[in-house]
Amino acid sequence: MTKVIVAGAAGRMGQRIIHMIQAHPGLQLSGAFEAEGNPAIGKDAGAISGLGETGIHITTGLESVIDKGEVIIDFTFHAATVRFAHLAASHGKAMVIGTTGLSAEELATLKGLAEAHFPCVQSPNMAVGVNVLFKLVEKTAAILGDAYDVEIVEAHHRMKKDAPSGTALKLGQMAAAALGRDLAEVGVMERNGIIGERTDREIGIQTIRGGDIVGEHTVYFAGAGERLEIVHRATSRDNFARGAALAAAWVTGKPNGLYTMFDVLELNSF
Repeated sequence: MTKVIVAGAAGRMGQRIIHMIQAHPGLQLSGAFEAEGNPAIGKDAGAISGLGETGIHITTGLESVIDKGEVIIDFTFHAATVRFAHLAASHGKAMVIGTTGLSAEELATLKGLAEAHFPCVQSPNMAVGVNVLFKLVEKTAAILGDAYDVEIVEAHHRMKKDAPSGTALKLGQMAAAALGRDLAEVGVMERNGIIGERTDREIGIQTIRGGDIVGEHTVYFAGAGERLEIVHRATSRDNFARGAALAAAWVTGKPNGLYTMFDVLELNSF
């Protein structure tokens, strides 16, 4: 039984992750924590998430529970994630990271820590369907080539802090790589005013924020006389939480290094 610590345990994702841990036969909730001052501190993690009493109380900071588990699941905030990774490295604890908004520098730091000190699964989206979407977009871009324009539209709830979503950026990166491009060079994240004609190499990523939209991503391959659309719509956060639980069960005991959900789901050869 793998013992799991949940970061941001009182948040929307934290609560759903706790549900999925409790439902997984190979996982056991062993620790739950929040940032200092959170009103949930001291309360039972199961009660907060609607499961009933679990005997695991939410504490302050990762330091308070780091010795109680084998793997840390983190879907919090990019700056906090880097701090948690340093602490995990010093204690040799595995991590599952679904936090979005990580900068290139932060990702490089995470990669270095993982390769030297602990196994880590990091992905902007851990839903099984989205990871299949990543691969479908990569394959489609490679097949259609430069004759089709690639545009991505993503929609999320009004509380989401980063834009574009990590999933949309990953989709753009997958398409760009398949086309021999660098998204950092060709990505267009907004359009306004007299912008002129679209260039042949750009990949557009546009953002919608509103209401309680869990997450929607549409990738357009627009050619002359036809258009192909690949769409994923999430209607529940359980898809992300379930993927995180799968990753936690998979990563424990793996060699040090940075892994993705492609490794967990055996999609690398797809």
